[in-house]
Amino acid sequence: MMEYAVLPSALGDIVLRVESDDLTGVFFHDQKHFPSSAHRPFMPIKQSPSAVMRQAGEEIEEYLAGARQRFELPLSLPGSPFQQRVWQRLEGIGFGEILTYGALARSLGLSRGHSRAVGSAVGRNPVSMIVPCHRVLAGGGALTGYAGGLARKAHLLALEGRPEGSAALRQVEGEHHLAAGVERFQ
Repeated sequence: MMEYAVLPSALGDIVLRVESDDLTGVFFHDQKHFPSSAHRPFMPIKQSPSAVMRQAGEEIEEYLAGARQRFELPLSLPGSPFQQRVWQRLEGIGFGEILTYGALARSLGLSRGHSRAVGSAVGRNPVSMIVPCHRVLAGGGALTGYAGGLARKAHLLALEGRPEGSAALRQVEGEHHLAAGVERFQ
């Protein structure tokens, strides 16, 4: 059985998906690749009958408050064998660490020329924040390619103490405020 619930946050509503006692999705409500199977309205996460859903909500809140660096959730990530390899490698990027797409490709035994294929797999990560795709940057440290938006990527990197995130966040916040016009699903 598939269940969706919503977790309000300073970054906008986060929609979580649980299937058969595994977390299978963490999506910002307006991100690329938002699942078409997600039907609104979503129940508030604290009202979910799923213990995994409530645990996921608690751990994400702790992470966003700066009180958690690792997640301890049961995951099931449907994807191609290549995507699975990339996502598994993403799990090895620690809190506050970064990697470039080229370095990620090389760590998988691929040439730097495979950076775009790796980037595509990173962008399809169904559990952003949990499997930390926000920790992957373009060559030279540029922030690119986050399905939830570059402002959120900058915020998550700044939360982890990365100067790349802090600098980008100051620039993005100068252009517009994250909370402006945030739609609520409750």
